[in-house]
Amino acid sequence: MLKIGLTGSIGMGKSTTAKLFADAGLPVNDADAVVHDLYSGAAAPLIDVAFPGSVKNGTVDRQELGRQLASRPEGFKQLERIVHPLVREREAMFLDAQRGQGTQMVLLDIPLLFESGAADRVDVVVVVSCDPQIQRQRVLARPNMTEEKFNMILSRQTPDAEKRRRAHYVIDTGHGIDQARERVGAIIADLRQRIANGDFPNA
Repeated sequence: MLKIGLTGSIGMGKSTTAKLFADAGLPVNDADAVVHDLYSGAAAPLIDVAFPGSVKNGTVDRQELGRQLASRPEGFKQLERIVHPLVREREAMFLDAQRGQGTQMVLLDIPLLFESGAADRVDVVVVVSCDPQIQRQRVLARPNMTEEKFNMILSRQTPDAEKRRRAHYVIDTGHGIDQARERVGAIIADLRQRIANGDFPNA
């Protein structure tokens, strides 16, 4: 089974692109959605111990957690030590289920693909990108987003140019949804052809 890793910096259109792969029939494991689920489940009590007061009514309060992380940046590593193993566990369950169904290829939507070393766990890397000005406009239009917060998030992410350099495929979302959908279809067709050609002996 071919594992496609999808990533992209904040505001590049990664979530929208993941939906395009899903619309094209690929099973998608969304790491962000898994984290959201864990924040109201298995991860919540562990995060509450590490970041007192960040959990309310059994669910992580993202704003309060973000406030605590802003005042102690070393907390990011602590949070990752709690959350990443749980996310990996869910990912493994997803992959086992898809293998059992004989699925040809799956998409792993992983925001911190390069930063967390997850690139080693996938066969192909697809990077979602766009012009930096479009990225900035998209991000600063989000609720509760500030220049300072945007810059802090960017500082923790592998630069877009480096992501593009390490990608097998790049999808530019700056030209509209139709062009992005066309690119997704072309990538899937190319990968199917490469599987048929035996380019991925382990897939």
